[in-house]
Amino acid sequence: MAGRIRDEDIALVRERSPIADVVGEHIQLRNAGGGNLKGLCPFHDEKSPSFNVTPARGYYYCFGCAEGGDVITFVRKIESLTFTEAVERLAQRAGIQLRYEQGGYVPGREQGERLRLIEAHRAAAEFYAARLAAPDAAPGRRFLSERGFERVDAEHFGVGYAPAEWEALTRHLVARGFTPQELIKGGLAREGRRGPVDRFRGRLVWPIRDITGDVIGFGARKLLDSDDGPKYLNTPESPIYHKSSVLYGVDLAKREIARRSQAVIVEGYTDVMACHLAGVPTAVATCGTSFGEEHIKVLRRLLLDQAEFRGEVIFTFDGDSAGQKAALRAFQDEQKFVTQTFVAVQPDGLDPCDLRVEQGDAAVRDLIARREPLFAFAIRSVLAQYDLNTNEGRLGALDAAAPIVASIKDPGLRKTYVVDLDRWLGFMDERFVIQRIQQVAGRTAERTAGRYAGRSSGGTAGQTAAQARGGPEAGMREPDVRLEVEALKLAVQRPALLGPEFDALGPDTFTLPEHVALHGLIIAAGGTVAGGPGGREWVDHLLAHAASGSGAEADLAALVTRFAVEALRADVSVEERYGAAVLAKLQEIAVGRAVTQVKSRLQRLNPVEEQQEYNRLFGELVALEQQRRVLRDRAAGA
Repeated sequence: MAGRIRDEDIALVRERSPIADVVGEHIQLRNAGGGNLKGLCPFHDEKSPSFNVTPARGYYYCFGCAEGGDVITFVRKIESLTFTEAVERLAQRAGIQLRYEQGGYVPGREQGERLRLIEAHRAAAEFYAARLAAPDAAPGRRFLSERGFERVDAEHFGVGYAPAEWEALTRHLVARGFTPQELIKGGLAREGRRGPVDRFRGRLVWPIRDITGDVIGFGARKLLDSDDGPKYLNTPESPIYHKSSVLYGVDLAKREIARRSQAVIVEGYTDVMACHLAGVPTAVATCGTSFGEEHIKVLRRLLLDQAEFRGEVIFTFDGDSAGQKAALRAFQDEQKFVTQTFVAVQPDGLDPCDLRVEQGDAAVRDLIARREPLFAFAIRSVLAQYDLNTNEGRLGALDAAAPIVASIKDPGLRKTYVVDLDRWLGFMDERFVIQRIQQVAGRTAERTAGRYAGRSSGGTAGQTAAQARGGPEAGMREPDVRLEVEALKLAVQRPALLGPEFDALGPDTFTLPEHVALHGLIIAAGGTVAGGPGGREWVDHLLAHAASGSGAEADLAALVTRFAVEALRADVSVEERYGAAVLAKLQEIAVGRAVTQVKSRLQRLNPVEEQQEYNRLFGELVALEQQRRVLRDRAAGA
């Protein structure tokens, strides 16, 4: 084995790896004042940035998920590496030759697996790029030329050619010191009858790079009629290539995406090339898979996507029915972005690459400039399926478009599209359109609620439908509130399972006013200790206290009755453990709120100028986190 990396080399790696630069390769950072930088956390989903970087001290910390550490920790977590692999990755980036305690310089085959696969892909990319100039690569050069790309363009994007031979790349990389097992594991080769053979043969290849610029895979386009494989063949899943989170061109586009607050999603490698060369350098594409949630996370971090609605995500699709279906699928993910989302559709069906060939660079820029809001496109696509010259057609179109409009979360934007929908349909009666949308949305909610009620214990479909429509008990759908309901149901039905700990809970444990009031009523009635095993006498006692009160307390009688009837979520055989778990989880959530408050206060303090208060709050935070861990363990073990 290579042995342990020398401490002085590790220190040198930290010194020459500015944390703001390393983190900035993955997320957009902005000045947060006081020498700090801030961005959207890459380790959890969030709508507003809570990920802080302090370049002067070389540390990061997320006030949202409590992840923190130095530059080596960041690389370890973001790329799923061991400590040694992370140091080697940063050393490679900084041009540092590491020394090891045993055996001097590390032999290549003893380096981390990820580094070895990255090096193999880099060597493969160089091999393919060099072979593009060979005589047998003429079909590849012709393919590029017909699509308006010159040699310098191919070099810029690293386009290459995979020879139509069984082992050309494999022989080359094995001669460079890579093992057949490494080539197979990385997807560069596959197992043949007599050993490993090249995965890509007789194809034009595009290197696919991660956000830092490392080659992690390839996309290969069929050129020869004798090739019976698919039109495009991509690298399979590997330790370094995960297609669900890879965007082709993101390494070239990331800085412009951050600078312009714009990302353009196209469908292919040549479309990315065409857009960049035409003056749309924010274009990226998925690699052999549809645009999904992991891609959204990557773009949100680059856009610093948050509530100000500054940014734009623009999807480009063909104007045919398949392209429209793709756009409507994108609509399903629209509200996972906070930025404004658009669609750019070319009516004649030309993709950006063909559009550039036929009409020039300006036509590609105009396509993006003519973008249409995704909501408008989705609604118009639905309306196009109906005959709007008849009353029946207009009413059917309204009912079909209603769920789309009702799903818009922003009230102001929803109102605007109600007005637009009324105008597009020609009713000229906004009140009627609003009522119809509410009716359709209500029926959808009731169907959803009915399915939910069939799965849950207690409650009626009508009650749950009222919640889904946003009635007084809409909050019951939230996990924390459901937990409060379970605790209160236990206090009403089986108080002995909770005991004095329930009585000692503070009012801030509960989030809904009626829950706070019911907890107070139970205490006023003598607490769970007075309730004993529960039963009718205890419920009657609670109802009598509720009836003797006035105002809000009198209104609690209905809630007591409901909680006395509604079934618990646990079987009788496990009620005792269930009660302990619910109580511990409820306390854990309450402590979690306190943790959030302390973190918020800490974030507003200057640790240098307000050191005493900062240290006091930090100590309080540590104690709360310890308490939360204890409660979490208790809940898990109950």
